[in-house]
Amino acid sequence: MKIMTAKKPMHLAKVLLLAGAVLTLAGCTRGMSDLRDWVAQEKAKRGAPIPPLPVIKTFETFIYNDQDKRDPFSPSADELNENSGPRPDEGRPRQPLEAFSLDSLKMVGSIGSGANMEALVKDPMGVIHRVHANEYMGQNYGRITGISGDKVDLVELVSNGNGGWMERPASIALAANATK
Repeated sequence: MKIMTAKKPMHLAKVLLLAGAVLTLAGCTRGMSDLRDWVAQEKAKRGAPIPPLPVIKTFETFIYNDQDKRDPFSPSADELNENSGPRPDEGRPRQPLEAFSLDSLKMVGSIGSGANMEALVKDPMGVIHRVHANEYMGQNYGRITGISGDKVDLVELVSNGNGGWMERPASIALAANATK
């Protein structure tokens, strides 16, 4: 009498696994004829007609010959005149804080009161400068117009794009961590 060994159940599991794989592959060998038939039917269908292009409207041109009206698409005489408006003072020596952009400068305090108020401004290198009204700072010819206990007001000169200049107000507020 033979004793059953553990090899027979393992062998049976392998045979069942192999039979399952063969049946699965047999299902995949059906072919692709139905897929090819469907693609051929879809290609044979006629597509919907493309709508015609819309008619482009032509607009009547208008020439501004009237001397009383200004052409809105050309610059005005004031804009063409390069000498109109403010100009940077190129002849004066540049001040130390004009080497830095305005957003890199930080107000860290103030000294004095009233018309004698001075602001303490820290540059990106860590140097603290005393500034007064009518001095310059920033790279856009910013002239200090006023100093208070919590901010420095100034007016910058920026290009208007037509060869002229325009004034733009700006300010530097007291840094939040200046009191630490």
